[in-house]
Amino acid sequence: MTEPARTRPAPARLLGETVVIDDVGPGRRSRAYPSGGFASLLLTPIALLLGGILLWPVSRTVQASLTGADGQWVGLANFRTALAAEGTWEVLGRTVLWAAVVPVVVIALGYLLAASRRTGTLLLLAPMALPLVATGVMFRLFYDPDPARGTGTAILTALAGLFGVPADAAPAWLGPDMITVALMSAFVWAWIGLPVVVFRAALDALPPDLADAVRASGGRRLDVFRDALWRPLLRRTAAIVFALVALGTARAFDLILVMAPGSSLDEAANLAVRVWQTSGSVTTGPAAALNTLWLVALGVGVVAAAVGGRQAWPPPALEHVPARPAAERTRWPVRRALPILIALLWAVPVLALVATSLHSPREAATRGWTAASLRLSSFRDILAQDELIRSFWYTAVLALSVTVLVIIVALPAGYALARLRPPGTSAAGALLVAASAVPVQVVAGPINEVLSRVGLAGTSVGLGLVHVALGAPFAVLVLRNALADVPGARIRAARIAGRREWGVLWRTVPAAVPAIIAVAVLEFVQVWNDFVVGLLFGGSGTPLGLMLFGQTRQFVSNSGTLAAFALLASVPPLLVIVLARRQVIAGLVSGAVR
Repeated sequence: MTEPARTRPAPARLLGETVVIDDVGPGRRSRAYPSGGFASLLLTPIALLLGGILLWPVSRTVQASLTGADGQWVGLANFRTALAAEGTWEVLGRTVLWAAVVPVVVIALGYLLAASRRTGTLLLLAPMALPLVATGVMFRLFYDPDPARGTGTAILTALAGLFGVPADAAPAWLGPDMITVALMSAFVWAWIGLPVVVFRAALDALPPDLADAVRASGGRRLDVFRDALWRPLLRRTAAIVFALVALGTARAFDLILVMAPGSSLDEAANLAVRVWQTSGSVTTGPAAALNTLWLVALGVGVVAAAVGGRQAWPPPALEHVPARPAAERTRWPVRRALPILIALLWAVPVLALVATSLHSPREAATRGWTAASLRLSSFRDILAQDELIRSFWYTAVLALSVTVLVIIVALPAGYALARLRPPGTSAAGALLVAASAVPVQVVAGPINEVLSRVGLAGTSVGLGLVHVALGAPFAVLVLRNALADVPGARIRAARIAGRREWGVLWRTVPAAVPAIIAVAVLEFVQVWNDFVVGLLFGGSGTPLGLMLFGQTRQFVSNSGTLAAFALLASVPPLLVIVLARRQVIAGLVSGAVR
């Protein structure tokens, strides 16, 4: 009996794609996933970028922590050496304090301000646009030991006098005993806008009937918060904000290095500073062990945030609940006063910086910002420096170039993960979250090895590639969320109309324009404000952050010009944030309340 002839598979059209209807032979993944090749094409640039500049350097760091200088296996010997070094445990404890206490303070204040709805979002969001180097200059002036220059010192001295403490006995903000508190206060000042924006969006997304249902059932204020706010959405939002702020504290390298005087730097150092002090751009032995410990801690934090963020939404539909009488709608008195107090406190450091910049360098150094005469001498001295103009244009070109490249790489990858969903999409999302959390100090040595092999070490192109690799993971996550929100009917209509996947991609871009603008703004601000990447990888030019840091070596005598320089460096990112604040808020919220 002859075997039946095998028929050739017939081509057909499915959702605008050419597929093969073939039920002969073993199963193949391409049958169930006809767009696999296209998805791989879209993900290839981001895979090469992250693999070469982040993932391989991470594995190289872990390897170096377990081997000696000769490459021989030494096990945990490097970890024991690193932990036995003088001051290491104090640095680890200070890092944990930063990662645990500061996020809690930021979340608590952010929620109270978001719930009060009486403080302008722009006022609190603007400090996030300032370079951390400029924030460090601002608060180092604010906490200057001389009350004539340091407004914070003057306030602390006055408070000490009210309790009968002599002025010379009041603790110095920038001294070893208070430097960590001073640094944390500057960080909270800069980051409080993030939780306010996210919590306001979360509160707006909650149905008001939830709180009324709890009250109608006899629930008290704590019950309303727990059952109508915390469990439905705020727990997830708080977990995400906690993770973002904790990651921000791990990268507070710029702030510590600028704000802490040399005499207090050891008492202020966290892992970011210690790694830079001990290894710089070299990854061997105990320094690699410290880097690995940092990576493990960050990984645990990311996983904990992901577990804490798992939550069912939306809540079940409620039956009709009688509305509360208007007379019962009372507000906690502190909620009314707190926003006003916060607004005043947030304005004081900025006003002190502006006032210092409006004095001549000599007056700012000797008499402080309270001197009566106002002049523009400090601005004229700064603008007369040709090096500043070159640095300004170099930073602008670098920031714009990196922003364009990040969008070019991230948009196709976000579309592939959101709409094509190839095998391993969930793992890719987790990998992107982890990649966005890697501090650049941890992988600086291996990255320089990679750049040296391709001849880009110490060049502006190499510096730009590092910026792209660091910014792309977050950009992909934001764009993936935005493209996932595009209605499925719109995608199906484009495919049925016979459009190829490239055409479908471009038809979805208009729906993601706000997210694209948010990514562009945040990436531009990130590169413009950068200090640590420029410090570790260099380039043919000098970024503004690095140039500003160089002016801090003689802080008191340069206080006037430093204040003017910090204000000039802050203007472009602040303008960008102000003009595109709605898109920026939408971009932040899309990743927080999803």
